[in-house]
Amino acid sequence: MFDEIAPQYDRANHILSMGMDRVWWNSTARHFDSILKRPEARVLDLCCGTADMTAALLARRSHVSEAKHGAPVFVAASTTEPILAVDFSHEMIERGRRKMAGKSVEFIEADALHLPMEDASLDLVVSAFGFRNLADYNAGLREIRRVLRPGGQIGILDFSMPPQPLATAYRLYFRHVLPRIGGLISGSTSSYEYLPASVERFPAPPVFLGMMQDASFTQQLWQPYFFGIAGLWSATAS
Repeated sequence: MFDEIAPQYDRANHILSMGMDRVWWNSTARHFDSILKRPEARVLDLCCGTADMTAALLARRSHVSEAKHGAPVFVAASTTEPILAVDFSHEMIERGRRKMAGKSVEFIEADALHLPMEDASLDLVVSAFGFRNLADYNAGLREIRRVLRPGGQIGILDFSMPPQPLATAYRLYFRHVLPRIGGLISGSTSSYEYLPASVERFPAPPVFLGMMQDASFTQQLWQPYFFGIAGLWSATAS
């Protein structure tokens, strides 16, 4: 399904979110500035799609660090760890590669539930609008915890059902308007009928925070975006 919609994926996302997707990616990246500005930090964009979240993370990756006496120290780009970008859709990955050609990004085609990374090898794992599509959320959280170092951070940016009275209008848009527009843009109405179903089955923010705790994460936080139709779940690996 994701291979099928890949050619029009970016265009559809921008139109269907009315441009808010860019705001959400950038807000998420800013949340993790303290990690991204460490040149040695190893960062993974999980379920990267066509690499829009990857681009937002890379944009926050500074090659300048502060010395102890306060003067800036410029770090060569070659000494900065590349952003790792993982997705299981070949067509999405290929479009991401073309979009980020020449950038400090390493693309890996892999299953999010069986990552080809060593235990405790990463400092940050972010997933934007992809974690919701995993077959097993608990297994996905455990796999992310496996590859994170103690003290590493997780960020899950995804859709959520907003509170009433907005929830009713949101459901109408998601169930009836979005599939038609998405189908016209991508040529695959069925793919965009899947989207609202996946959002409705995704755990509510308090439930997902509890799942993060069960997967050995601490300092769990839910930060709603745009009245709660999307938001960022973040936590720290214990």
